Amino acid sequence: MKCYLAKTGDVKQKWHLIDANEQVVGRLAVKIARILCGKHRPEYTPHIDTGDFVVVTNCEKVRFTGNKMEQKVYQHFTGYPDGRKVQTVKEVLAKRPEFVLREAVRRMLPKNIIARHMLTKLKLYAGPDHPHQAQEPVELKPEAAW
Repeated sequence: MKCYLAKTGDVKQKWHLIDANEQVVGRLAVKIARILCGKHRPEYTPHIDTGDFVVVTNCEKVRFTGNKMEQKVYQHFTGYPDGRKVQTVKEVLAKRPEFVLREAVRRMLPKNIIARHMLTKLKLYAGPDHPHQAQEPVELKPEAAW
């Protein structure tokens, strides 16, 4: 029995549109990561990028469960002494709403070079408008089992 392995130029990539209004960040990020990896397709091949493009609108209206809005923090280190910078989710959502969802998806992708290419296919927008109408993205409903 032969197994099908996709080749680099064989897979036709589609565009998907997701409205993130009032959706939980973690559960939404899982669904987006699956589409970016291509695990929703029967021709999924781990070492080839078989995923699709994903356009997410209304990133500023995502929600968290529990007390994560005040307790969850994002931190980075500047490289200088005493250079640890810490921000809560509420502060980050106010300044850069796309960052929260991008980080959640990035951390769910595989840790390799292909993941960086997959992340470039994720298009995030704070409001309801996006410039990808020419690609004719297919809207995915949140209650649908993606």
